[in-house]
Parts: sequence; structure tokens; C-alpha cells
Amino acid sequence: MADSTPGAATRTPASSPAKEMDTDKLRFIEEVTTNADAMQERVLGEILARNAETEYLASKCGLAGATDRATFRAKVPMVEYEDLLPYIRRIANGDRSPILTGPGHPVTEFFTSSGTSGGERKLIPTVEDERHRSLLLGSLAMPVINQYVPGLDKGRGLYFHFVNLETKTPGGLLAQPVLTSLFKSDHFKKLPLSGALTSPVAAILCPNAFQSMYAQMLCGLCHRHDVVRVGATFASGVVRAITFFLDNWEKLAADIDAGTLADRITDPSVREAVAGVLRPDPELARFIRAEGYEGGGAGIIARIWPNTKYLDTIVTGSMAQYVPTLNHYSGGLPIFSTLYASSECAFGVNLSPMCDPSEVSYTIMPFMAYFEFLPVDGEARGDASQLVELAHVEAGREYELVITTYTGLNRYRVGDVLRVTGFHNAAPRFRFVRRKGVLLSVDADKTDQADLQRAVERAAALLRRHGGAIVVDYTSRACTKSFPGHYVIYWELLKAKGAQSGGGAAVDGDVLDRCCLEMEEALNWVYREGRVALCSIGPLEIRVVRSGTFQELADLAVSRGASAGQYKVPRCVTAPRIVELLDSRVVSSHLSPALPDWAPEMLSFSPKEKE
Repeated sequence: MADSTPGAATRTPASSPAKEMDTDKLRFIEEVTTNADAMQERVLGEILARNAETEYLASKCGLAGATDRATFRAKVPMVEYEDLLPYIRRIANGDRSPILTGPGHPVTEFFTSSGTSGGERKLIPTVEDERHRSLLLGSLAMPVINQYVPGLDKGRGLYFHFVNLETKTPGGLLAQPVLTSLFKSDHFKKLPLSGALTSPVAAILCPNAFQSMYAQMLCGLCHRHDVVRVGATFASGVVRAITFFLDNWEKLAADIDAGTLADRITDPSVREAVAGVLRPDPELARFIRAEGYEGGGAGIIARIWPNTKYLDTIVTGSMAQYVPTLNHYSGGLPIFSTLYASSECAFGVNLSPMCDPSEVSYTIMPFMAYFEFLPVDGEARGDASQLVELAHVEAGREYELVITTYTGLNRYRVGDVLRVTGFHNAAPRFRFVRRKGVLLSVDADKTDQADLQRAVERAAALLRRHGGAIVVDYTSRACTKSFPGHYVIYWELLKAKGAQSGGGAAVDGDVLDRCCLEMEEALNWVYREGRVALCSIGPLEIRVVRSGTFQELADLAVSRGASAGQYKVPRCVTAPRIVELLDSRVVSSHLSPALPDWAPEMLSFSPKEKE
């Protein structure tokens, strides 16, 4: 996943020192990417010097204090989260011996994953000085953007940030999402945010998601002429914010008209913070009511915040599906995906932010961790002997990301599959391709996130052309209650022009039937063989759900402990409660009306395989 928050949250005034700081940051990028391999060797040496005597590296791996690459590569195995879970549990339960990290760098807290990629939340260990590295990487984003977009220092950012209630492990360590940890840190609280963001710190730190969103939206409206960029961590967060405005504009207008917060906002710190911003403004209230009455939301971001120069949010991976909706709401403003990060580590920077969202690549910053890459093409065996170092990857090939961090993760498989698109100096640029693993399967078929994303995009394009609607959000499941099983895709729709109806955007049923077939045509050869030749897969089904359903999914996840700021819609659902919610909101169902194209595959064998 990518995270644009740290860089976005920091702004320096337009001054000679600020320009010098930008110059220094850009020079730093050039230096570390030019000397990428030497930097990687130094980073690995530092990590091993502080962690080589740990139980894991010394006893489990037999590293015996060695800090060189050759010994590391020979002795340390490639692992997944489940391999480290026994060690993580001991730390979480209070064992303070040097298990994964050295005695001078104990685990200080755990970052919790978003919980929507692998089906459960993971505990990722971190150490005190890791935040400094992450903030350094985050600080590189704005100097890059300032090269392309002038005048950002003369305005503010409207960013929708949220926190989770923190929890503690049995051993007393904090466990919380990485962004919650950042926003609650002293570093963030000491930033001069009044000159950088429209949202008061108290609004961001409010644990009630509705009150936090309401206060941030209200302050963003009061400062609407100061806003030069609008963003959230993920594209879904921007869509959620605009949906919130369209659902709550009457209340927002009433509070702005009166100049006081209604009783629905009960958090005292939020009320106090908003009181410093809110003043009676009947003219702004009239404007908001006019926008609310208009409905639909086409171009609404550019109208409400007329000085916005770009949207700052992640649109790679599963977030790519939100691009049409963002274009609809923004009137076609540029969309920047600035940073690439996960709960385990921050990785890279997009050095070409003006590129089309479909072309986003991130340059790995070699000072963050020691990076290795596992080839995932047809020739790859998938073992540690095939791991490739950062400076030796090949353009055009796909790799799974493997990291060794200061925080005790050694040759850890992140689960992200990346494609090398080129190099910046000696550091590779990567495009995020997909999360490893299969989303859907009812027989021999295996549909991953990238396959599903392509199919949805192809069908959504047909829907825009012939149905006059866009796909606001989607998820899926494999239905095997009857034979043959089939794929069920849940769509929430929005009319591309005009207001949406109460039950969702009305679209001709024949068009939606054709969308089912369009998706099947875009799925892989094995799926289509199952549909056509083997009859092991039934017709794909699209179930249109009423407006607001995916907001209900998000609210349900947040109520059960997910991070409001890091929540991502799961692209495949299996939990009975979620399936029940989705099925209870269906307004129409559609099946593929025909079989997709399919022809027998031509198999080829090497001479050795024939023998």
C-alpha cells in the first residue's frame, strides 16, 4: 500500500530557507539513488550490527554476529508473517529479551495492519527510531511536487485524517495503525498545522469517526478559498468525504449559518477547536445549500474549493477503481499518488507526480531498509536463492517485495507484487501490480486482485458509455451454494450526470447484463475454460446495491476495530455478516447472458519436458 500522509502534512513557508530545504531534499534523493547499491550494503550492515545477536538471527539462523551480505544471504531464510508469529506473540506478551531486535533497540509498539488484505489484523513490531526514517522519506514528497505545482505555500491542505482507539498487548505495548501512531505522536502535534491543514489537531484525534469527519469537513468549508490541495490516505477516503458532504450538507449549512456547532458534536476538544474557526456566514451557508440541492456531485470539489490544484491520494492497486469517481467529483483535477508504504515499512517516492494515475511508479529509497526481490514470472522457483538485490532487478520483470528492516523483520515477504518500469539513477522504479494471492475461485480457476480489477474496469467503461453511470465501489465473493458455483460482484452505482435516485443509479437491465459478460470476457483463460468447455463455473452475476451500502460496510469495519483512516474495501468477502449486509441492500441482480469467448490453449513443451 502507499501512504501520502507524512509529506502532505508538512508545509514550510515560501522563503529562501524553504527553497534551500527543497534543494537539499532533492539533492539527497539524487545522492541516495545514484549510490543505491552502496547505500543498501551500508543499511544491511547497520541492521545486522544492531540485531545480529538476537535470538532469531543468532540462534535460529546461526548468523553468529556476522554483518556481511554473503553470510546473511547464505544463512537467513525468506519468511512470511506466520513464520514470525511465535516470536511476535512472545514480545506482545511481555518478553523483553532480544528476540527480533537488539538490546539497544527494543520493540516500542506494534503497528496493526488494516486487516483487509489477509483476513486478519497483523501485529508489526517497530522501534523508536523507525519513525525518523519514515518522516524523512515523507519529507521528500513536497519538494518533488513543488517542482511541478507552484504556489502551494500560499494555501492549505484539506486532508481527511482519522485515528483509531489504541489498544495494548498483554505485555503492555501499544498496538495501533501506523497512521494513528503518527497522528498521536509528539512530532505531529508540534507541527505548525494552522498554516498547513484546515483540520484542527483535535478533530483529527477525535476517535468518533462521524464527529471527526464532520468537524474536518466543516473547517474545510470555512477555509474553502484557502484550500490548494484535497486528499486522504486512500482514494476511497476522498470519495467517502464527498459522500459525507452530500449526505450532511443541510446540517453543515445550518451550523455555518448560525456560527455554532449543533449538539450532535459532543467531544469537548473538538467543539473548542472548531469554535476557533466557525463564525456566522450566511453567504457560505447559501452556497452550501445550493451545492447540496444540486445533488450528483459532478465537479463538486472544484466548485467548493475553487483553488484546488490537485488531489493527493493513493490510486494504485485496488484504489485504481476510484479514479472515475474522483474525476467525476473533481472535474478532472490531477491526482497525485506520492508515497508507497505499508505497516511494515515505508518504501518509495513517486518522482513523477504529474503522470496519469495508471502510470504511477515509485522509486525505492535505499536508506529505508534492505530490499530484495523475488521473481514471480514463469521461470521463478520461489525460493530464497533467487532473491535479487535492489540494484540488480531487470526492467519489465515482476517481483515480490522482500524486506529486511531495522525493526526485526528479516527477509520478510511483504506480499506486494511490483513491476520494474525503469530506473532513477541506480534505483529502480516500480509499479504496484497486485497483492499476492487469489481472491476468487469456484473450481480450478484462480482470479487474483489484478484480474478482478481489470475486469471491473472493462465493464465499468461499458457502463459509462451505455448506461450513463459509474461504479462507486465494488466487492465480490464466490457463491458455491448451488452447482456450478459462480462469481457474485456487488456494485454501488452513481449516475454520471444528474442526481442519483434513492435506491442507487437506475441503469437499463440489458446494459448491466452486458456488463456481466464484459467482465467474463476480461477474466483469464482458465476461468473462461471452466465456463465454456468444462461447465464448472456458472454465469457471473452483478448485484447492484443501494446507495450508501459501502459506507455501511466501512462503518461496520470501524465499529469492529478497523482504522477509519486506513480502511480499504475488501475486494472479496466471506464473513457471513458482511455477505448478509450486502445481500440485504441489493436493488437488482443481473447474470451474464451468454458464454464468453474461449478457444483451446496451445501448449508448448521444451525438449526436456517432452522427455
